Amino acid sequence: MCRKILHVDENHSVLLKGLEALGYVNVLAYETPLETLLKELSEYEGLVIRSRFPVDESVLNAASKLRFIARVGAGLENIDTAYAAQKNIKLIAAPEGNRNAVGEHCLGMLLCLLNTLHTANHSVKAGHWEREAHRGWELKGKTVGLIGYGNMGKSFARKLSGLGVDVLCYDIQAAVGDAYATQVSLSTLQEKAEILSLHTPETPQTERMINHAFIGKMKHSFWLLNTARGSAVVIADLVKALQSGKVLGAGLDVLEYESRSFTTAFDGTPSESLQYLTNAENVLLSPHVAGWTVESHRKLAAVIVEKVANFCHSHSA
Repeated sequence: MCRKILHVDENHSVLLKGLEALGYVNVLAYETPLETLLKELSEYEGLVIRSRFPVDESVLNAASKLRFIARVGAGLENIDTAYAAQKNIKLIAAPEGNRNAVGEHCLGMLLCLLNTLHTANHSVKAGHWEREAHRGWELKGKTVGLIGYGNMGKSFARKLSGLGVDVLCYDIQAAVGDAYATQVSLSTLQEKAEILSLHTPETPQTERMINHAFIGKMKHSFWLLNTARGSAVVIADLVKALQSGKVLGAGLDVLEYESRSFTTAFDGTPSESLQYLTNAENVLLSPHVAGWTVESHRKLAAVIVEKVANFCHSHSA
């Protein structure tokens, strides 16, 4: 019997070669409209996606033979996970594949903000030599608070080790702290953190989590990093905190306005809040690329192949 996997997003060739070695036939449909795919989904045992469209009930109902969905990324928020579980469909993600990239991106953003490297670069290139205007802060001696301590949070904490910082983490799971971060309550983190970094999945609990009320509970003025999901931060509230000085600076790889496909930050005319961020000298923006390195491109694919192989082995034993 022909075992077919449908690929609706393009990925590293390691993925195709690996799945082929497992005995699968890869069908590539990178630009095929969803309406067309719905008519063909019943032919496939596996579905490989990134973020082109949500995998909702209509998709899952059409995929009557589907055994697994593999998302070449860290999160599963574009899949109706509860309905997939009802249909006994295995869900596979690959946070191990880009966690190092995210950790390095966080560290790069943080050092750039503290040392005003981005503004100093523009200033010198514009012909200015303003040393006092670009006096920075040292990371050593500061307290970093991480919200979410899974693959990404742990990766960033390891990068911070040896830099002379105190790292705290808050997570809804118990006993996840380790040698790199001390697990504390959310209130303790808000009391002590001078740098706040988000490493949470997109859930109802994390949506709009960093808002006016949350920021108000932070004891210190602080720097904010978000390489997780844009929905976690209310941009209008962040702008007010930047204007008041409660937030000293922000490094944002993701934005509240992003589409589900992650391909655009906003639709139509940019909001005043977004315009403020793009002009603010104490804000660094990147286009959802923290986990998007040359190396992670390959590693994400390799992790998916390994997990599909394990799934196949466990179901054939």
